[in-house]
Amino acid sequence: MNYEKTEKYDSKNTKKLIKRYEDILDSVGEDRNREGLIKTPERASKAMQYLTHGYDLEPDEIIKSALFKEDYDEMVIVKDIELYSLCEHHILPFFGKAHIAYIPNGYIVGLSKIPRIVDAYARRLQVQERLTHDILNCIHRTLNPLGVAIVIEAAHMCMMMRGVQKQNSVTTTSAFKGAFEKAETRSEFLNLVSSSLR
Repeated sequence: MNYEKTEKYDSKNTKKLIKRYEDILDSVGEDRNREGLIKTPERASKAMQYLTHGYDLEPDEIIKSALFKEDYDEMVIVKDIELYSLCEHHILPFFGKAHIAYIPNGYIVGLSKIPRIVDAYARRLQVQERLTHDILNCIHRTLNPLGVAIVIEAAHMCMMMRGVQKQNSVTTTSAFKGAFEKAETRSEFLNLVSSSLR
């Protein structure tokens, strides 16, 4: 192989999780020694660590690392931010898009930091409702803007693969602070998010 893997894993956690995944395979009646499954416990262990690496990130510090003084007080929107998370109830994926806006109050943040904090919170065991508030509150307390708004649209595999098995359902959550609590500002944000400006 002529590539270098950049992912890093805690060796103690990897070993613990490998044992757990071996037990799971045994418990569901699989032969973990068959060819296709020999390395599955190790791969699953590393995948779980990657999918939950948000616990090792400090979202507030991500924002604070790229604050810039700027005299701009109009709406800034970053929309269609892809997100992938794990539902804490069934440890099954949910995925979709986040649309985030803020109105600066003397400072702006580097645009790449907004998707980074989405990932920092999404890469944890989550529910969509809490994820929405986690992101909103992080931006509000670190950037101190005049207002923050977020809408998340996501499909949940726990609804699609099991339970009610509804394949086309999408869950939408939203939260607003400051200037976005006013109907006019909120409507402007929602209109811009739903329109295609490209």
